[in-house]
Amino acid sequence: MRAPSSGSPGSAADAGGGAVPWRRFADEAPDLAGAVRDRLLAARHHVLATLRRDGSPRVSGTEVDFHGPDLVLGSLWGAVKAQDLRRDGRFAVHANPGDGSMRGGDAKVAGRAVEVRDPAELRAFVAAARPLEPFQLFRLLLTQAVLTTPAADGQHILVESWWPGSPVVRFARFPSYPPRRLDDQDPAPRG
Repeated sequence: MRAPSSGSPGSAADAGGGAVPWRRFADEAPDLAGAVRDRLLAARHHVLATLRRDGSPRVSGTEVDFHGPDLVLGSLWGAVKAQDLRRDGRFAVHANPGDGSMRGGDAKVAGRAVEVRDPAELRAFVAAARPLEPFQLFRLLLTQAVLTTPAADGQHILVESWWPGSPVVRFARFPSYPPRRLDDQDPAPRG
């Protein structure tokens, strides 16, 4: 079900191992990207998953934001999450679920983090965001985005998934297995 990613050699997708910038997600799946963006901006703190040197997972609290068209993650200089991302850029971010109601959905993004090293771009970020210094900044390139939302009827949840170059895939998940794929002829509204 996962669609292959695309990207020409030398493109941002190629530099990120098939991962693409936020703006491509927003172009390909504007409604889903808007909902995921809302969840990421609804709370300040989220959960970041990275890979330790031995390959085991590490979770850390983190903040993400939008700088220009990009989803970015800042870190205090030398933090273990920054060390993890410099060594292996694979990441997942789970947006803070809020008050537990799942109002607005439960959002997750995954992909590759690429450290921003351009001095002019770092100065622009400092001017806009005023981070604690010294800091490290990572552009988050995406390989997947998922939004899980309770359906208005309260009897199931709606799962929407996106991969670069693919249309959004929608499933209705009921207490009984298996999930039911929804197509354009059978839309289920977000709760």
